[in-house]
Amino acid sequence: MSIKFLLFQQNHQGFKILDSPSLHKSLPCFHQHPIVSFPKKCFHSTGVQLVGFPSAIQSTLRNGNSGLLVTRCISESFSDPLGPNDFESLQNLKQKENAFLTILKGANSFLPHVILASTILALIYPPSFTWFTNRYYAPALGFLMFAVGVNSSEKDFLEAFKKPAAIFAGYIGQFALKPLLGYLLGTVAMAVFGLPTSLAAGIMLTSCVSGAQLSNYATFLTDPQMAPLSIVMTALSTATAVFITPTLTLLLIGKKLPVDVKGMISNILQIVVAPVAGGLFLNRFFPQICNAIRPLLPPLSVFVTALCVGAPLAINIDSLVSPSGMSVLFLVIAFHLSAFILGYFLSGLAFHRAPDVKALQRTLSYETGMQSSLLALALANKFFQDPLVSVPPAISVVIMSLMGFTLVMLWTRKKETVME
Repeated sequence: MSIKFLLFQQNHQGFKILDSPSLHKSLPCFHQHPIVSFPKKCFHSTGVQLVGFPSAIQSTLRNGNSGLLVTRCISESFSDPLGPNDFESLQNLKQKENAFLTILKGANSFLPHVILASTILALIYPPSFTWFTNRYYAPALGFLMFAVGVNSSEKDFLEAFKKPAAIFAGYIGQFALKPLLGYLLGTVAMAVFGLPTSLAAGIMLTSCVSGAQLSNYATFLTDPQMAPLSIVMTALSTATAVFITPTLTLLLIGKKLPVDVKGMISNILQIVVAPVAGGLFLNRFFPQICNAIRPLLPPLSVFVTALCVGAPLAINIDSLVSPSGMSVLFLVIAFHLSAFILGYFLSGLAFHRAPDVKALQRTLSYETGMQSSLLALALANKFFQDPLVSVPPAISVVIMSLMGFTLVMLWTRKKETVME
């Protein structure tokens, strides 16, 4: 074996390669550490500490205060283990790995196309999704909530909390403006369209749930700097939905259909609060595990979202194509369209003096217009015996996704045109 020594000058001016045969016997070979790197913060004026090696070896490596000798054992069959060919091979391998990770992480960029394809496939060939029955909705939503938790941290919230007025505006839009719209359209459904009470209840239930996690991604695509604010608003509405949603449901629907408030609270805790908290805990205390699974979450989330969009349509296809289904479709479109528009223009009036008013308008429009319809669907299947209650949430899943990502494309292109 031959040994090369790397001398780090304590004045931080650079490295020198030394080949000292006299030192071959004094220092061991560190096969378990073939490459050693030294961040600048590891060094100080009185000496150098080599983390990961026994103290005896560290004292042997020290040479007064002049510097530190580090050994790297290599095979005699390789004249230069860090030659150009090896560097090129390592670089190519790293590029391939980064390209693969980029593909995985960028899977969310195909989400609008996947949602549209799932909708068309569910309408043309319902059996492709009917196997994904109602019992899978809660675990699927729990997985999406877990992915949100894994990709969030306390740092995301610190910057966003500097805009409490915007957070409050998003919360009011979520749990005041939208329930009023839902109640109004639910009343119109019965009084004007003559729809059964169960369909009106489904519209009202959809208006009472928290914001959609897809609004965070839509905001990221349009205004990346606003993504933390969107996360905070969605997290706040999701966390408090455990109490607000059952209460609003009781107020709006309780006189029309029986509402199990305690059951709803328990169910929301299981499929929303617990998965998000689990993801945050894992990200905080086990970051290595999160780093390992995080690249896999985007493609899995897209796949799960596709199932959650296509399955409700496929299962309720007969109700959707009926005359009453067309009426519900019209009312759901009116509900989300009104929410998007009101969220945009009301926030413009409230924050017209803000320097980033347009970005705030887009963010609050997404937050107001995109609803956690999957949660409404899970609650409808769990706590209402009439299957018609689940029809409006099922339609809402598709409509709010298509509208939201249509706005993403329009606003993104508009921003690019302005920049040009």
